[in-house]
Amino acid sequence: MGPRGMAAGVVASAVVALAAVLALGVTLVTAGVTGAATPAGAGAVPAGTPAAHSFEGDRTVGPLFPPGSAVHTCTASVVDSPGRDLLITATHCVTGTADGYTFAPGYHDGAEPYGRWTVVGAYVDPQWTAHRAPELDVAFLRVAPRRVDGRTREIQDVTGGDRLGSAPSPHQEVTVPAYATGHDDSPVTCTAPVAYRGIYPAFDCDPYVDGTSGSPWLLRTGHGWDVVGVIGGLHQGGCYPWISYSAPFGPAIMRTYDAAARGDLTGALPPPESDGCTTGL
Repeated sequence: MGPRGMAAGVVASAVVALAAVLALGVTLVTAGVTGAATPAGAGAVPAGTPAAHSFEGDRTVGPLFPPGSAVHTCTASVVDSPGRDLLITATHCVTGTADGYTFAPGYHDGAEPYGRWTVVGAYVDPQWTAHRAPELDVAFLRVAPRRVDGRTREIQDVTGGDRLGSAPSPHQEVTVPAYATGHDDSPVTCTAPVAYRGIYPAFDCDPYVDGTSGSPWLLRTGHGWDVVGVIGGLHQGGCYPWISYSAPFGPAIMRTYDAAARGDLTGALPPPESDGCTTGL
């Protein structure tokens, strides 16, 4: 299953395909893969795989909407930062400068309890731009302040933010709130232990489908929640809906975060390439 998120280069066709559904006010939850063939021998969901379930939402997590679209195509979350204005998501979720994407924290059934926030810049590792290195599939997005209760406020002042952490250890449990591509829908969540495929952290839970790219991997710590991954990385998050990956959070991701905190804009981002899922796992 992949890619998990649809960037701006493919959103136009997706919106056309969804127009009839949205006109009827129907909630869309993707039931399978778009844009990639299922590798031979994929089979059924492995026995014992945890099941994701709907919930009421997390105030720091929300869907990411491409410019001008009513359909959200990825997930992002508020990460603690000095300027109190940064989101974290997967790099393959955004293209261009990311200006005009919007984020709705705590979104649930079409409700936007903390308002809609506008992205004004993206920050990624330059090696992603040059080579689309999957181990660097993490982006930080700056959002503009907005008026809330008569005051101009940064997003973290309204929602709070989760601290950026390091890659989780094997067997640590992460909780992953996420939004499937759609409209007027509910988020899902799952708590599962981490395993590794090479350098890439992974967790098993079904289903995490298109739109869940960028969803934060939240690890409970003594001071609250740390973001220790986002769905992305290997195969842009995974080829099957029951296994999800992240880029490994380490010094390279922290350098990108530091650049975002300083405001060192990356420049235009390229469109995503193939996730490689047709070759199998």
